[in-house]
Amino acid sequence: MRIAVCASEGAPYAKSGGLGDVMEALPAALARIQGNEVALFLPYYNKIKTNEAYEVEEVAQLRVQLGWRQQYCGVMKLTNRADGVAVYFLDNEYYFGGRMGAIYGHMDDGERFAYFSRACLDAMKALEFIPDVIQCNDWQTAPIPIYLKAVYHEAFPNTRCMYTIHNIEYQGWANSGFFDDVLGLPWEYRPTLDMNNSVNVMKGAIETADLVTTVSETYARELMYPYYAHGLDGILANNAWKLTGITNGIDVNTFNPETDPALPAHYNSETFVEGKAKVKAALQEEVGLPVKPDVPLAVMVTRLAGHKGLDLLCYIARRLMWEENVQLLILGTGEAQYESFFKDLAAQFPEQVAAKITFNLGLASRIYAGGDVYLMPSKSEPCGLSQMNAMRYGTVPVVHATGGLKDTVPPVDENGEGGLGFTFQSYNADDFYASLKRCLDLYNNNREAFRALQKRGMETDFSWDVPAQRYMELFENMLSW
Repeated sequence: MRIAVCASEGAPYAKSGGLGDVMEALPAALARIQGNEVALFLPYYNKIKTNEAYEVEEVAQLRVQLGWRQQYCGVMKLTNRADGVAVYFLDNEYYFGGRMGAIYGHMDDGERFAYFSRACLDAMKALEFIPDVIQCNDWQTAPIPIYLKAVYHEAFPNTRCMYTIHNIEYQGWANSGFFDDVLGLPWEYRPTLDMNNSVNVMKGAIETADLVTTVSETYARELMYPYYAHGLDGILANNAWKLTGITNGIDVNTFNPETDPALPAHYNSETFVEGKAKVKAALQEEVGLPVKPDVPLAVMVTRLAGHKGLDLLCYIARRLMWEENVQLLILGTGEAQYESFFKDLAAQFPEQVAAKITFNLGLASRIYAGGDVYLMPSKSEPCGLSQMNAMRYGTVPVVHATGGLKDTVPPVDENGEGGLGFTFQSYNADDFYASLKRCLDLYNNNREAFRALQKRGMETDFSWDVPAQRYMELFENMLSW
């Protein structure tokens, strides 16, 4: 099957968040399936262009029609990737050059990614790569299914399009003039994109794509409710017949306690008791906490943002320090109120709390591996990767049962059996505290059961092979219509 994957970011070339991780792993997993030909299309950002590690050759030049104007596009093919994925960077210095290294946050982001969406289709034509399926992601490539139906149907008569929502908060809103001035679509498509007298390209993608997916089964159901859908609940309900969820995987080669170069000791599901103890002791010393092997170390690697459930943690933090013999380690940057809170907490409880307000991938790996308990009380979480990373390293998650957290962390009983972690249903601090206390009680009073729980998490298959097969099933269903 010929599969084109289009996205605004993809690791290791350009990444700002979880989408970048997915675009690193999903195309590679699809390419491993026999008979697939996979191409990944990304913008040629300056940070990619100036990185000498990426060897490219120009394979096409073309003009992209954008409203009333035409813009240049150079198609650059990566020549030093060996996993079977053909990577194409679409070059336009005006839209993707310079920009101080930031992927998003520019005044003309709407125009930049409308250009990129149309350039993806033009590049496929120029390369004579007519895919069976196009998989596109989030608002930045939302115009692709719209253009495919409205403008490019003759060039791609049998191509089906899957649109995947990773973060519904960002929908690609624009003023009404954007429809003619930038998109240049036939007028009959105006109602498809119109919402509250403005243009909403995510709405248009939901309406025109052959299938709409999101990144976990539970989140797909949650998107039917206004609390989660940010205004698109009615649109998604009307298109519920083509909405489904596929829970993301993680890169089990990168996140591997047997080989991770950031760890001071390596281990697997048979040797983790000794291995994690060594990493934990080194981690406690590194972050300035007392080296106490039998004190549970609760950890969190996160963006310090409200929807990550940090208000719940702030509410219970001092009570937790006073009532429980526990250590807490936070790594992340974000909103000033949370940065200040955790710095103050660490100053108040220096023997129990360490706050590292920074971005450090190596330290993140050591935290995943050295922690005993992983905290993820997110208000909403489309999928979440950190809880799977933590379990891969043998760290037991305590999570709010929402979105992908509910799908990947089935709850254990009071004996630590029957699931993979501890969950709470209602988004409130007391329920979070009760769930965390159950976890700490198991650690303190039944270490054998706690270790069995750690081992189960380490041996669970969180690889991309499982979701890649699910994507293939949906692709084949689309092609049978």
